[in-house]
Amino acid sequence: MKWRPEPSDRFYRFIVRTGLVLRWLFRIRVLITGREHLPQPGPLNDSRNASARGAPARSPGRRGPSRPVVPGQGAVVAITHFGYLDFAFAEMLLWCHNRAQLRFLLTQGAADHWFAGPAVSAAGHVVVGYGSGAHAYDAAVARLREGEYIAVLPEAGVSRSFTVRECKTGAVRMAAEAGVPIIPVSIWGAHRLMTRHHPFSPRRAWRAPVRIHVGEPILPGSIPGPADDARPATARLAKTLQAGIDAGIADFPLEPAPGAWWMPAGLGGGAPTEEERRRLDEADGPRRAGTRRR
Repeated sequence: MKWRPEPSDRFYRFIVRTGLVLRWLFRIRVLITGREHLPQPGPLNDSRNASARGAPARSPGRRGPSRPVVPGQGAVVAITHFGYLDFAFAEMLLWCHNRAQLRFLLTQGAADHWFAGPAVSAAGHVVVGYGSGAHAYDAAVARLREGEYIAVLPEAGVSRSFTVRECKTGAVRMAAEAGVPIIPVSIWGAHRLMTRHHPFSPRRAWRAPVRIHVGEPILPGSIPGPADDARPATARLAKTLQAGIDAGIADFPLEPAPGAWWMPAGLGGGAPTEEERRRLDEADGPRRAGTRRR
């Protein structure tokens, strides 16, 4: 068995709080709906020790350690992927809600990077190897059963049309095998900060709004078993994620200029149409197989 280093709670807190400081510096406005669909906050890792000392346990709203990992309380967090910072806003959402640490499925290339690699190991993310990804799939399912939150970007790449494209079945299959819910998280506006062909711009980030919508969880009872066809449930997940994007666009506090590059073509924006998006994706080559099992 390959040795797996223990994730560093202190390092994860440092990374998330760095993101929170950057959000504060740029005065980024994060507007959240659907909070009621997030898992209920529970005691934090120091609550047992606090009780032993006769002190009250910390609440998730205060600074402190992360949420304890409890078997049976894991979840797959499925996140839309329009820009390069979507993952960061999802991390901040769960951390501020109940001090939850997200474990992302990341490529071996990221783990091998001289700078990012140590951070990937310290944060306890799951690495998808250069092969079939079966090892990463099994590791993710095991983490889910242990009570971890596994974050997945089911579109397996940035959607340059800024609409939810076809999703891979990995999120549904992992949730089914581990017996945990899927929490759909739709993020609109973060792509304005940084995405394909549009690098980070401090001017664009200043007081920028970001909309997050948490959809109704897809519960284990409504997810087909591991041996069943996962495509219908995956299509349902994609539809739920797009509904969250539609909700974010509907009350986004920024009026787009005609033909704005960050708006979908179907809404008068300058983003590629779905047909153009497919053509560009094909030109880039096939997407990763992700967590496909043999």
